[in-house]
Amino acid sequence: MARVRLSVEQRREEILRAAVEQIDTRGVSAVRIADVASALSVSNALVLYHFATKEKLVAAAYAYAAEGDLAHLRRLLGRRTSALRRLRAAVRWYAPTGQAKGWKVWIEGWAASLRDPALRAVAADLDQEWKAALAEVIAEGVAAGEFRCEDPKSTAWRLTALLDGLAVQMTAYAGSLPRSTMLRWTDEALARELGVERSALTATGR
Repeated sequence: MARVRLSVEQRREEILRAAVEQIDTRGVSAVRIADVASALSVSNALVLYHFATKEKLVAAAYAYAAEGDLAHLRRLLGRRTSALRRLRAAVRWYAPTGQAKGWKVWIEGWAASLRDPALRAVAADLDQEWKAALAEVIAEGVAAGEFRCEDPKSTAWRLTALLDGLAVQMTAYAGSLPRSTMLRWTDEALARELGVERSALTATGR
């Protein structure tokens, strides 16, 4: 059967998806152009046509993954419901035992970004956009009288730091903490930051 001819944009997206999968499987340092090409049954030259070097491919793959995560976050936070419900949904999705995929990919990326400025810029942009999105919805909830929070930006930083730290622990030491305990901790942290009872969070549903 003849291979379907893809547009340049479609081909680039196909390559980026494959690159993210290969990074997840092999790690940033070990992944090769050949691995991505093999996963798609295409030539190395085709991958290099779109992304001239491995470094450019990796940075683009992380940017692609970041935009996918941010798009989902925006959908969660943009729902027509209370700020409290939206915040809890976002936190539980982002948590390492939630439905967000790719924690191993991002932990690999954080480590590699220490020596890769392009990758560091991608990770920093994602981090700042995540915090800004949370802070905006927290401010909306305060304005609506749903809860109290004197500094939405600082609250967003603390919540993100907790979730990132738990993600590293849960990914590096799988099975070390029951899922129920981790989710209870995140609920307790969110309730404490917003000045509400934990029961107010559970009343919002999942």
